[in-house]
Amino acid sequence: MESPVRQIGDQCIEKLIVPRFMNYVRYWTESDRHAEETPSTAGQWDLAKALAGELTALGVKDVSLTDHCYVIARLPPSPGKENAPCIGFLAHIDTASDVSGKDVQPQLVNNYNGKKIELAGGLALDPEKEPDLAAQRDRAIIHSDGSTLLGADDKAGVAEIMAAVEYLAVWKAASGLPEIKHGPVEIIFSPDEETGKGLPDFPLHDIKSAVCYTLDGGPIGEIEAECFNAWKADVEFRGKVIHVGAARGILANAVLMASSFAALLPRAESPEATDGYYGYYCPTEIKGNLENAGLEILLRDFDSGEMRRRLAALDAFAKTIEAQFPGGRVIVNTKPQYYNMKEKIDERPEVLERLKTALDNVGIEWRLKPIRGGTDGSRLTELGIPTPNIFTGGRNFHSRLEWVAVSEMCAACKTVIELIRLWGE
Repeated sequence: MESPVRQIGDQCIEKLIVPRFMNYVRYWTESDRHAEETPSTAGQWDLAKALAGELTALGVKDVSLTDHCYVIARLPPSPGKENAPCIGFLAHIDTASDVSGKDVQPQLVNNYNGKKIELAGGLALDPEKEPDLAAQRDRAIIHSDGSTLLGADDKAGVAEIMAAVEYLAVWKAASGLPEIKHGPVEIIFSPDEETGKGLPDFPLHDIKSAVCYTLDGGPIGEIEAECFNAWKADVEFRGKVIHVGAARGILANAVLMASSFAALLPRAESPEATDGYYGYYCPTEIKGNLENAGLEILLRDFDSGEMRRRLAALDAFAKTIEAQFPGGRVIVNTKPQYYNMKEKIDERPEVLERLKTALDNVGIEWRLKPIRGGTDGSRLTELGIPTPNIFTGGRNFHSRLEWVAVSEMCAACKTVIELIRLWGE
C-alpha cells in the first residue's frame, strides 16, 4: 500500500519551508568554541525564542525553552496512537565560526539556469566544478551572496522539522491533503553543536523520545549511522626566555616550539588529504609569545584503536620538541568530544531500518555513508537514545559557497513526516 505522504506535493512543502529558512538564516547564531557557557553566544537565544514562539503559534501546547537554550516541544499522539513510541527529531540552531554568519543575505533562485553564479569577493558557484549544482538546473536553490556562509548547517534541518510540525499541527480535512496519524512526537532544537562540546547541558531527564533522528546531513538520500571518534588536544608550550641579543644556547622560543610541533603532524593525515574512513589531525589555532604558546588540535578517527595511536603520537611529538628545545616544556592535554555512534545504533537495528523504509516509501534512493564529523546525534546516541542522521539538501557547509537545493529540503521534510507515520503504526 502506497504511503499517503507521497500524495503531498513539493509545492505544498516548499511553501512551508522556504520562507522559514530565509528567515532563520538571518539570525546571527554563530557559536564561539572559546566560550565555556551554553549557549556560547547571545544571538542563539534570539532564534531559540523565535522557534518557541512559532511552535506555540502553531498550537503546540507543550513547548519549553531551557535555561541553556534548548527548545523542546511535543506533539500529542493522534487518537488511538497513544501507545506508540515517542519519536524525536533534532537540529541545531548555531552556525560555525569558520566563516562569518552575521548579516547573511540568502539568495533564492527559483529556476536556476545552470550557469555560473557570481558572488561577492570574486567567488563563484560553478556548475562545471560542482555536478550537484549542475543537476539543479530548472529547479530552485538558495545560496549565500558570498560575503558570509549561508547557514544551511543546520537551519535547513530546523526549517524542515518546523515544516513537518506545521503540516501535522494545522492539517485540515478541507485541504485535500492526506491526514497523517501518528504517535507522540518530540522536537528538539539545540545550541552550540558546532563547538563540538557534546551537549554538555542537554536536558536528558526531560526527553521522552525512545529514538531520535538528526537532520544535519548533506545531499538527498544520504543517511549516516556512524561517525568519527572525536578528541581535542590543547598543547601548552613553556619556553625559556632571555633577551634575544643574548639568546645563543639559552632561549627556548615557545612560538617556534608550537610551530615545530604543528609541523610534525603528518600532512598525509590531515583533513585535506583524507576522505572516507581515514582519520586525521587538524591544528585549528596557534597563539602565544616567547615564553608561552598554545596549539589546539582536533583528532578524528572511526577506529578507537587508531585514535589511541594518534593520542600516543602527540606524546611522542612532545618529547621530540623538548629534545629540540632544551629548557622548554611541552604539556599535552587531551579530552574526548564524542564517540562513534555505530555500535549503539547497531544494537537497535529497527531505528535505521525504519529510516530506510521511510525513504523507500517516499521514493528516495538512499545510501549509507560515514559522517566525517559528528552531530548532536553522536552524543545523544552515547546517552542512550539511538540517533542516526538524515540529509538536509545542503552543500559546501561552513563556507561562503554554501547552497541548498529546495527540492531536497522538501524531500527531507517528507522523510520526517513518513518516519512519524511509520513509528505510529
